[in-house]
Amino acid sequence: MLTAVLSGAILTGPLCAQETYPSRPIDVIVTFGPGGGADLMGRKFAQFAEPILGVAMPVANISGASGNAGLTRLLTDAADGHSVATLIALSVSAWAAGIGNHNPDEFAFVGMMQSSPSMLFVNKDSPFKTYKDVEEYAKANPGKLRCATSGYGTMDDITLKYLGTKGISIKNVPFGKPAERYASAVGGHTDMIYEEPGDVAQFLKSGDLRPIIVFDEARHDAFKDVESSKELGLEINDLPNFRTIAVAASTPADRVATLAAATEKVLATPEWKEFCESTYTCTPAKSPEETKMIVKKFYETVRGYLEKFPTTAEEKASTKK
Repeated sequence: MLTAVLSGAILTGPLCAQETYPSRPIDVIVTFGPGGGADLMGRKFAQFAEPILGVAMPVANISGASGNAGLTRLLTDAADGHSVATLIALSVSAWAAGIGNHNPDEFAFVGMMQSSPSMLFVNKDSPFKTYKDVEEYAKANPGKLRCATSGYGTMDDITLKYLGTKGISIKNVPFGKPAERYASAVGGHTDMIYEEPGDVAQFLKSGDLRPIIVFDEARHDAFKDVESSKELGLEINDLPNFRTIAVAASTPADRVATLAAATEKVLATPEWKEFCESTYTCTPAKSPEETKMIVKKFYETVRGYLEKFPTTAEEKASTKK
């Protein structure tokens, strides 16, 4: 009898240790507050991935420090694939600026979900009809124009500092909450907003905001009448606003592969394609390795810019609050 029991334990022990994945709900950590692009992406991902992975995927917003609060939570959770997080360009930019202590090698990337160039938008009552109007006014009135941004050490901040080297002085006005940032520009409390089109799509459709420049190599397909930074002679065309889904780097490779396969299926669904088209963010599916290469290249690009336009101690302190 005892021999039989021991034999059963030997046979079943390893099988029990090989847990089926996923075996329980997967927590989706959205690293920014409600109402922004990262929040919408994270929730859509959870919604479409649930039936593919066969488990519940509850979403929690853990915001702060340019997304680093949520990423720290991800890295303190067990690295077993049952916690994933949104990891976006803004957070990577913040690392390069010394805001947060993370780096790309701490994460495995299961999918590149969205990518879009950023733009400057003004409200419907703005006297500025083109970027040239903004340029002329800013040069004649240094520091008078105010731009709503997502913070210091971000692509927003780098772009404004770059424009400053061209004599186009625009004050950075950071907002931690996306909804407040959008409202500031729509309501005329700031003169413009640096953002990607998808995050302000509702205001573009209503006519409350309109773009005046796209920071990219070419004009945006959806805004053919809006000039690109390259054609205006500005060399600030390599800061895409991307969004990924990530896990801790120590997550078992087979579980990363399972999540990556699910992510690829999500990107192929008609529902996701409709979503990304409506937010101007569609991007081809990429492997975990390809996604990590993009993130690391972006990180180094931002570091290069920040050698020219460093983030001050005061700016870092205000962003970490």
